[in-house]
Amino acid sequence: MHTRRLAVGKLSSEQIQKYATEGYVFPDFRLSEDLLSRLQAGIDSAINRLGDQFKPEDIPNPHFLDFSSEGVDNPFLEVASHPDILDLVEQVIGPDIILWIARVFCKPSITGREVPWHQDGEYWPMRPLETCTVWIALDEVTTENGCMRFIPRSHQSGLYRHHMSDRKDLVLNLELDEDQYDESKAVNVELEPGALSMHHVKIIHGSHANESPKRRAALVLRYMPASSHYDRSLVNHDRFKSPFNLKEQPLMLMRGTDVSGKNDLVSNHEYWKKRYSEI
Repeated sequence: MHTRRLAVGKLSSEQIQKYATEGYVFPDFRLSEDLLSRLQAGIDSAINRLGDQFKPEDIPNPHFLDFSSEGVDNPFLEVASHPDILDLVEQVIGPDIILWIARVFCKPSITGREVPWHQDGEYWPMRPLETCTVWIALDEVTTENGCMRFIPRSHQSGLYRHHMSDRKDLVLNLELDEDQYDESKAVNVELEPGALSMHHVKIIHGSHANESPKRRAALVLRYMPASSHYDRSLVNHDRFKSPFNLKEQPLMLMRGTDVSGKNDLVSNHEYWKKRYSEI
């Protein structure tokens, strides 16, 4: 498992090259025990509060939840804006950084559903198509409880052919055609709590169902360079069985400036605050 604790917030030149070549990297980074414990408590609170609206496998924008009634600040926003996390992201996408979505991915024990092989870039609306995903383990993440799986170097050849699946046991109904990938090359992404991985927008990835007795929870942060335009007109929400619409994402400039000059950094912030304040 990837647990080393070296220089905080920095990738080595070898790690930067690995991200470029393989499409993913495991930084030498670990959340502090205090922050990790607050995130774990936040996950439990989010699942309990939002269970009527969202399944635990995909809870959007937890950084807009109000934890004041519990006497704490929002730990998800604290992590998403953490300088050490942003330093890592800056090394692979540059100094102008927009957080365009955060999500809780929590596979319950026994019943956690499968995520089919897919590429995120197939349905994301930023152009140029660029995002670095920071995937932070909040539980022990193993092969047994449905860890993420990557197919190395699959990001190098653009987007592959997908189809819409009618299976009811999937988290996502967008799936790669079977002849588009070689599963024998897959790498299992096992992580200890507080460790993280980073991956490219075009890498092929997925995960097995969680049939183990242990939960698998993560905070997932998606950052795009502000040189890209988050073009809401490209979102085709009707294609996906999703409880939220990518058109409604609240973009947050975390570092630098909106180089594209086209990104709407205002819309939907109040929408998510209001939506979550009523829960």
